[in-house]
Amino acid sequence: MSTPASSTPNSGASTPAFLADPSKQHLHVPGLQPSSSEQSVHKIKNVPGYTTPVFKEKEEQRAKVQSTVAAKGFIPRELVANEVNWFYGHLGIDDTYFANESVEVISDHIIALFGAKVLAYTKHDPSKLVIDLENIDPNGKGATFIHTSPPGLTITEGPGSTCEARIDELYLDKSTPTNAYRLETYRSQGSISATASQQLRCYFVDKCNFPQNPPPSTRTDGKTDIRTVSDPVFLEKASENTLEIYQRVMWHVETRYGPVIEVFEVEGSRERRLVIGYKMGGTNKFFSALSNLYHFYSLYSARKYVEQFSNGITIISLYLNPLPGANAPPIEHSIFQVMKEASLLYCLPDNPFFYPGAGPRNGHAVQEATYAYCGWVFAQHFCNRLGASYLALKNILDESNPSHAEVLNDIKRRFREETFTRESIAQVIHAHADLINLLYVNFAMVHYPTDSASQLMPTLSYQRLQTQVPLSDQELYDKIRRSVHNKHELQVLESFLIFNKHVLKTNFYQPTKVALSFRLAPDFLPEVEYPKKPFGMFFVIGGEFRGFHIRFRDVARGGIRIVMSRNRENYSINQRMLFDENYGLASTQSLKNKDIPEGGAKGTILPSLGASPRLAFEKYVDAVIDLLIPGRSPGIKEQLVDLYGKPEMLFFGPDEGTADMMDWAALHARARGAETWWKSFTTGKSAETLGGIPHDRFGMTSLSIRQYVLGIYKQLGLREKDITKVQTGGPDGDLGSNEILLSSDKTVAVIDGSGVLADPNGIDREELIRLAKLRVPVGNFDKSKLSKDGYLVRVEDQDVKLPSGEVIIDGTDFRNSAHLRFKADLFVPCGGRPEAVNISNVATLVDAEGKPHFKYVVEGANLFLTQQARLFLEKRKVVLFKDSSTNKGKCLQMYKSPALTLALGGVTSSSLEVLAGLALSTQEYVDLMIFKDGKPSEFYENYVRDIQQKITENAAAEFHCIWREHVRSQGAKPRTLISDELSSTLNNLQEELESSDLYGDITNRKAVMRRAIPKTLVDQIGLDTLLQRLPESYQRALFSSWVASHFIYKYGVNASSVDFYHFIRDLSL
Repeated sequence: MSTPASSTPNSGASTPAFLADPSKQHLHVPGLQPSSSEQSVHKIKNVPGYTTPVFKEKEEQRAKVQSTVAAKGFIPRELVANEVNWFYGHLGIDDTYFANESVEVISDHIIALFGAKVLAYTKHDPSKLVIDLENIDPNGKGATFIHTSPPGLTITEGPGSTCEARIDELYLDKSTPTNAYRLETYRSQGSISATASQQLRCYFVDKCNFPQNPPPSTRTDGKTDIRTVSDPVFLEKASENTLEIYQRVMWHVETRYGPVIEVFEVEGSRERRLVIGYKMGGTNKFFSALSNLYHFYSLYSARKYVEQFSNGITIISLYLNPLPGANAPPIEHSIFQVMKEASLLYCLPDNPFFYPGAGPRNGHAVQEATYAYCGWVFAQHFCNRLGASYLALKNILDESNPSHAEVLNDIKRRFREETFTRESIAQVIHAHADLINLLYVNFAMVHYPTDSASQLMPTLSYQRLQTQVPLSDQELYDKIRRSVHNKHELQVLESFLIFNKHVLKTNFYQPTKVALSFRLAPDFLPEVEYPKKPFGMFFVIGGEFRGFHIRFRDVARGGIRIVMSRNRENYSINQRMLFDENYGLASTQSLKNKDIPEGGAKGTILPSLGASPRLAFEKYVDAVIDLLIPGRSPGIKEQLVDLYGKPEMLFFGPDEGTADMMDWAALHARARGAETWWKSFTTGKSAETLGGIPHDRFGMTSLSIRQYVLGIYKQLGLREKDITKVQTGGPDGDLGSNEILLSSDKTVAVIDGSGVLADPNGIDREELIRLAKLRVPVGNFDKSKLSKDGYLVRVEDQDVKLPSGEVIIDGTDFRNSAHLRFKADLFVPCGGRPEAVNISNVATLVDAEGKPHFKYVVEGANLFLTQQARLFLEKRKVVLFKDSSTNKGKCLQMYKSPALTLALGGVTSSSLEVLAGLALSTQEYVDLMIFKDGKPSEFYENYVRDIQQKITENAAAEFHCIWREHVRSQGAKPRTLISDELSSTLNNLQEELESSDLYGDITNRKAVMRRAIPKTLVDQIGLDTLLQRLPESYQRALFSSWVASHFIYKYGVNASSVDFYHFIRDLSL
């Protein structure tokens, strides 16, 4: 039986124009109707695109069903034939159902339908007739769902209200190329009975059976042939023209990162077909959310299909019609809105502010609801949760006093946890839908692209904006103030105004996107909480994550960290602290980056529980790139409203959870069109294929950290073999393995993610080296190599008895606090969570006699100790060097070849990796930086030598500068504060130099650049060519960073103007 002509997508025998011309592969321009020259709605003929094979045994099956129903006795015998005949002949159920289901299941469904009719009769209301039939195959082969469904409405209660969400959850969201499910769903043509007008919605879910040996491709152009990646059932049912449409959509999906959305107009009818293609797993709960979307505009679907393909692509087809008699915009207009808002739904399909049953008069449209969601997340992070009371208390207490600092920290934590919760903010948003709408208009009037709206017909969202009388910021604030019931509500809604006022650009209105991104001006950050104002902020929101990027200078670099959560409670903590952690990491990075061109930056990504961290990272990167590259593809990536008005460059690096993702980000930036800066967009790329100097691949060395350790030994006349040491971060990590391989001390304890390894007589070094070379944690230590006093406690262990007789009840708890129990000469944190030593627990590092557990601390891990903890230890004569000085970029590496053995420092090597990417053309980069036959070029090896030299110079110069200043102050000034003062002085001087006219002196500029740029690069490219290629903002940063660092390291933080004059004079010599 053929499907009804009015409800299937197809075109005529000839290929549609858009399929014949690849240049027309764009979508509708937001806010505008398409021009006659570039149609974004493609006309197709009103003929079937899917066919349903006729079920030849249908009559034979009907007879068996009738006998079975009669035998069960529930339906009176004289009514059985009529009920069975109505079910088979008048409901309009597709033959797919009868071919798929057994006689027993169909019989049960007929009996269930009759029972529902009897129940509705007893209520004297035919509208109460509710049908809920389902059959889920226990072996995972598929399912059938049938329920009553009024056209054009999302049911909010009863079986139909959860059916599509269940299909998403059970089948579609979980589909993979090896375990995929396709879906056919349609509305029955007939009514349930002679007295009830309800129609049935039928869903047929079938597991795809992709052939192990697909048919050979007929294509000669290298493109994917849809027939080789399709399920045989789909190929049997789809017409040639449907295959052509899906084929083109598939090609577009393969070349883009986000969704592909196309609209088709059916000739001779008002039906429109929406076809959406995307990569499997790219979004969740999308199919059910689409129903809420088109119902919002009073459209109903005659048929819907979800097709899966073995190359990892999903294609959804919706066949939409206007609801008869509805007071709604014509489908000719509303289809564009559905198309635009489908891309927002793809980003945020599970939005609590776009709820089932919403309509133009009783709920937010998707755009308004998406704005509400973004404002909701923003308010969670930036409602001022400390306020005047905290500030007053802060001014009274002395933060250098550990007990005072602990009180302040406790109060701050309680304010953050209790004042503005997610739930309380959501309640305010739901309670003031009218104000949220006005706030959205306030946002859209600035960021909605309207350049050509005056000459072409605007879409519904643009028309909605024009019907609103826009209020000024003050008028809107006054209206909010008069409308709310309390100060709590005022602060929540005021945060939306703050959000609006500080968005400089956004991809909110881009036709295609995978997550929402906002470039924010950071002026709104309260100084009491964030004393150092960032230069720029990016705020990214996806369906399965949220994230930030903060930088403290225009030219800045830092790692992108994925913050994973073990459980819901841990996720809530991570969510509350996400921005503060990002701010702290970026601020620390700015201190570390003091002697390189790039200022400090950091990105954080918080995936939702159960979400893929890789997917979250990819969406985060793509959404940020949306704001870095001007859109030039109509209907795909278009020009944004840019209030910032200047080009921006960001440099990403590897951090926790992202070390293996830097290659993808660089290649994706190139695919997106960043031809001039894709090579420098990420550091830590793989050397062989992308010419990077990755921090996790070549690694064996912590060169700058070792400079500090060796510097202490030299200054104090110590022998390393006599030194006992404790380290966190094990042999599986970059820093931990490097520290083990380079040192020759007596290590008494190593703590890592797998557990605690300790031996007071010294851990067997050969076994430690074995683990470090294998890059495996201490949990793999051969316990036979321990002395009688040594032990290994893994995190999964319970009730372990130590050689001392102490019983460890829980291995994880023991590991989390083990760094506080050991004593040694030297402590080198090479891993661990931020603030592992803080003002609340630092006192445990001092024994009852006031003697510290450690004499020397070289802080390798980022933010391992809080500032108060560092000062506490220094006050007790601990020689301590903080992370921003010792660890210039988290990890350092070693590259070995027959020709050389090199140590690389993270921050400096990353900076020079950026420089190579900016300085070399793409062809030069391929020839010089990328390995050939697994071997590096001579240029690469020489360049790495240059990096080694600069790392050694910088680390040694800073160590001696701090040591000299401490001696000069006769120990009165802690090294921690000297390090901070050094970083602050360097950064301030660098900022002054960037804006000074000293850079304009060409002679001095060239003299500095010749010293600042590695000799290998200058010799290969030439200084003049380099100065032509490097962006001016980068050149200024490079010039000022070199001058500032070399001047301060030479003359100290108290250098005079005369010293600077002599320094500059000597440059030209």
